[in-house]
Amino acid sequence: MEKVEIDIKKFSVGVVGIGLMGSSICTCLLIAGHKVVGMEPIAVDLEEVRDRITKELENAFDQGLVQESAIICLERLELTRYYKDLAECGLVIECTMEDLTIKSEVFEKIETVITDTALLTSNTSSIPITLLQKTLKVPGRFFGLHWTIPAATTRFLEIICGDQSNAIKGEFLCELSHYWGKEPIFVRKDIRGFVANRLMYAMFREACHLVQQGFATVEDVDSACRNNAGYWMTLAGVFRWMDLTGVQAYHTVMKDLLPDLNTDPNIPPLIDDIVKADGKGVANGQGFYTYTLEEAKLWEETYKEFSYEIRELALKYPVDVVSRKLKEK
Repeated sequence: MEKVEIDIKKFSVGVVGIGLMGSSICTCLLIAGHKVVGMEPIAVDLEEVRDRITKELENAFDQGLVQESAIICLERLELTRYYKDLAECGLVIECTMEDLTIKSEVFEKIETVITDTALLTSNTSSIPITLLQKTLKVPGRFFGLHWTIPAATTRFLEIICGDQSNAIKGEFLCELSHYWGKEPIFVRKDIRGFVANRLMYAMFREACHLVQQGFATVEDVDSACRNNAGYWMTLAGVFRWMDLTGVQAYHTVMKDLLPDLNTDPNIPPLIDDIVKADGKGVANGQGFYTYTLEEAKLWEETYKEFSYEIRELALKYPVDVVSRKLKEK
C-alpha cells in the first residue's frame, strides 16, 4: 500500500470513555496534531479529565516529546457528554469497560451519529473483534485498536481485523499509527487476546505458578524479568532474540521444558486471592506488594520518568536499525 498522506489537523478523532486509558490515548492523539473529541458516557467530572490530560501534555513538553505547549494542544481538545459531538470524526476509538453488552450499546449509539465512511475501533484487550462486529451496521469499517499506557510514549499498538473487517482500511490505520509514533502490529486473523496479551498472560500464569509452588518469591520472579527479558526485549523481540543467541538451543530446551510448563486454565490463586480481598495494586496499596501512599505515588511517578527515558533509548534502535546501518555503509 502506498504511504497515506493525511492532514492530521483536519482528521478529527473521537475517544469514547476517557478514564485513565482513554485520557492517555487523547494525549497521544493531541501530540500527533489531531483535533480530539473526548466523550464520556458515564457521569464524571470533565474538568478532572482535562486536568489529567493537561498534566500528561506538560510532562510530554518537558521531555521534548511535543514542541507545542499544553495550552496550544488543548485548543484541539473538546470534552463532551454527548454522542452527537462525534459526528465529524473520521475515526472513533471506544475505550469503555471490558464488557460485551456495554460495548455493543456504545457502538450502537456511536453508529447513529458518525458517517458510514468513518472508522470505528475498540480498545478491547481480549474480546474477539468478530464477536463485537456482529451487531454493527457497517462491520467492514470496524477494528480492534489495542493500546497500552502510557499511550504517548510506548511504541506499542495492535490493529486487529475481525472476520468482516476491510483489510485495506486496516492498512490505513497502520499508516495513520505511524503519525502517532507507533510500530504497529497488524493482526489480520482474529484471535482472543490478540498477540501481545497471549504472550504476556502465558508469562503471567507461569510467574504465578512459580511463586505458588514455592520455586521463587514475587521479588525473585520480577528480578528475573527485569534482568533477563527486560534487558533485551526492547531491541529484539522473541524471534530475533532466538536468532541472535542460537535457534537450535531453544529447540532443544523446548522439547524438555514445554511439557512441564503450567497450563492450568483457572485463574491462579495468587492473583485471585488479592482481587477477592479488593487488592488493586498501587491504586489502594494492596497487590502482590504492599505500598504506603508515598510509595504508591513514587512508583507511579518513577514509571512515568522511565517511560520517557526508555522511549529515547528505544528510538535509537527502531525495527529497521540494521537496514539503516547497511544503507550508511
